[in-house]
Amino acid sequence: MAGRGLLLASLLILSCLVEISHGKVLFSSLKRTLIVTASPKPGQVMKAGEDQITVNWALNETFPAGTDTDYKTVKVKLCYAPISQVDRAWRKTEEHLNKDKTCQFKIVARPYSATNQSFDWTVKRDTPLGTYFVRAYVFNSDDVEVAYGQTTDAKKTTNLFDVQPITGRHVSLDIASVCFSAFSVLSLAGFFIAEKRKAKSSK
Repeated sequence: MAGRGLLLASLLILSCLVEISHGKVLFSSLKRTLIVTASPKPGQVMKAGEDQITVNWALNETFPAGTDTDYKTVKVKLCYAPISQVDRAWRKTEEHLNKDKTCQFKIVARPYSATNQSFDWTVKRDTPLGTYFVRAYVFNSDDVEVAYGQTTDAKKTTNLFDVQPITGRHVSLDIASVCFSAFSVLSLAGFFIAEKRKAKSSK
């Protein structure tokens, strides 16, 4: 019985360690080793489905050599600024990264490189109205977050930009609507003229 209890205890400890290593990474445990910049100017309004954002990222060379030894992948994301998270639990920032909902929009994922990397991204058509910044997460060989970089400060109040969503109206749709309305009016007028002629001929 004692041996069985020891085995169960060992399995429990092992499962906890696995959970900590793969599902309980704290944002505060990550090192900010990447320098990340994005093309939008502070306060600029980007149109969903139209405007393009250029993102650049590279290792901050002020860190000691070997800092990036286990860096394997970089995933860049579009993230909500605090002002766009107020009273929206589905966008809430959480310390545990597996629960965090700050960065919901993937921009790009690439193998890690210490040299400057760049990517041009067109804002997705389904991006909601909001204020945003860009963040890049670094993953190790176990696909676990170990570092990051972002375009804003620690409080997420600087270098923010806005996204204007698609309104649902389009020029081609407006033209089609006008043409259809005109056709309907002409059809109705033609119907009345034909009825009047038919009535006169019957008399």
